[in-house]
Amino acid sequence: MENIVVAFRKPEDGQNIRKILVRNGIPVTVLCTCGAQVLSHAGDLGSGIVVCGFSFGDMDCRQLKRQLPAGFDLLTVASPGRWSGEEMGEIVCLPAPFKACDLVSTVRMLEAAQTARRKQARRQKPVRSEEEKKIIGEAKELLIRRNHMTEPEAHRYLQTCSMNSQTGLLEAAQMILSLYR
Repeated sequence: MENIVVAFRKPEDGQNIRKILVRNGIPVTVLCTCGAQVLSHAGDLGSGIVVCGFSFGDMDCRQLKRQLPAGFDLLTVASPGRWSGEEMGEIVCLPAPFKACDLVSTVRMLEAAQTARRKQARRQKPVRSEEEKKIIGEAKELLIRRNHMTEPEAHRYLQTCSMNSQTGLLEAAQMILSLYR
């Protein structure tokens, strides 16, 4: 489940959106009435979905999107007259009036997209700098020379040390180098 932040200038609008979401099994983490509140909570939450109106007293949805942390998606609920013809960027727009099922399916679609992005990020190997590659290579060379290992054996040994010490491969290589030097 994602963190869901509902933010509307009028508290009763936010409450109505919250009720629709909760009734359909989507828990709402926090309810806000201005952009500053959203940004404050977003900093604590780290990632999620903001369901909001087009504007607040202190900013509009485009300004809010620019200031939100990278892990947040923004769903703006507003009449098409407010946003049609404007460059909305990465903001998903749901035209008002809307059906409850449209709101729920759009939020679920954004949840699925965030889950897919997280899985993709976990699958990507970390990008190492040349300096980091050099340190790992030196540790492998040291293991090969001192312990008569092959390169795959040295790499596996580093991985095992990394897992056993609950550190990254780079940190394990640095530990090996500091022990044997």
